[in-house]
Amino acid sequence: MSRPLTSHPPGEVPNNRMSSSRAEQAYVTYVVDLLQVIGPVRAKRMFGGYGLFLNGLMFALIKDGALYLKADTETQGHFLQRGLDAFTYIRQNKPCQLCYYQAPEETLDDPDEMFSWATKAYACAVEAASTCPKSAKPP
Repeated sequence: MSRPLTSHPPGEVPNNRMSSSRAEQAYVTYVVDLLQVIGPVRAKRMFGGYGLFLNGLMFALIKDGALYLKADTETQGHFLQRGLDAFTYIRQNKPCQLCYYQAPEETLDDPDEMFSWATKAYACAVEAASTCPKSAKPP
């Protein structure tokens, strides 16, 4: 089931990498609009990027103009088979990898693909929240 895109002209899809803050804000708006296929997604500025939330759970992030989706041990293979990178940052001069993987390019121009990948990412977030000890859950 296709849904209309509202954040860019027909036939134009933003690059998965952008450098300027204006371009990145446009990209975030575009991605959030596209993610509305799974529900009322909102973006929150975090750590120089954006966390993407649905029902209070972070299931995706945008950093340096790239969209990353939450994965677990069952779904990360789908990302790895496609050669998609995990989100990595530097902490105390060491690389730290999170369970978020770069979204496939086709998710950015096909609402059906976005729906499929984003619902799996959200399911991972729900599962992680249900297995997280109550004291470790965010307020």
